[in-house]
Amino acid sequence: MLSYLHAFHAGNFADVQKHGALCLITSMMQVKPSPITCFDTHAGSALYDLDDARAQKTGEADSGIQALWAHRQALASDDWSGYLDVLSGLNPAGSRLKRYPGSPGWLANAKRPDDRIVLFELHPTEQARLTDWAAGRDVTVRCADGLTGMLRSLPPATPRLLVLIDPSYEVRKDYQTVASTLVSAWQRCRHGVFLIWYPILPGNPADVLLAGVKSSSVTKVLRSELRLASPPARGMSGSGLLVVNPPWGFGERFDRMMGEAGADALLNASHQLDWWVPETTV
Repeated sequence: MLSYLHAFHAGNFADVQKHGALCLITSMMQVKPSPITCFDTHAGSALYDLDDARAQKTGEADSGIQALWAHRQALASDDWSGYLDVLSGLNPAGSRLKRYPGSPGWLANAKRPDDRIVLFELHPTEQARLTDWAAGRDVTVRCADGLTGMLRSLPPATPRLLVLIDPSYEVRKDYQTVASTLVSAWQRCRHGVFLIWYPILPGNPADVLLAGVKSSSVTKVLRSELRLASPPARGMSGSGLLVVNPPWGFGERFDRMMGEAGADALLNASHQLDWWVPETTV
């Protein structure tokens, strides 16, 4: 199925969590000079218009990035600065944002000359927009299944690896597919950093993903869950991330970020972070 379009959901609370983590991980990895290959398995568009009819139809950005942006002075953690600076550069000064980057935009903004970015997208509309945006940029766009394409590209030519996996989970079996793909990718590149997003929905379908990872040989998995204090009657009540091989100190810094973002005047959500699978010892 290829009916999902992220334009309806751009800038929602899950994007704040996911892209906040992506920005922090990227900046922490780039403390070392060695180049990084970044794979984005479900890239979507690189830039979204928050005034677009699709974004306005759901209004999800209003309780996500727009709320955070309006109260950005309350964010004391320095780790928000890179995230907010990108948004400032894309938008005129004011209390509301018009443009919000998708994950390709966040990755491209952070890219150093020797880093490599490979974007996978199958949806024809999103893929066309992504290709137009990528023209003249030092990124690679592939019209291919991202999970399969990423596996075929491992190990990368660069010393280090960052992978973002965030499908729409339109098909229920995607949860198991993501788990098995992660295990295979980790076995091929055990030093890679993997960021896996999942929705928290009624019936907890993501439990299949979580169980698949926990029962595997993958180690050092940090879990972050952001749960809304007043969830909607339908749709997501929260947003989850698994981070495999997080940079040292990431957990404490990201928990501080999400704790600030979850304040009542901002996202009005609670954040829980724990080691879902710790490092094993022999």
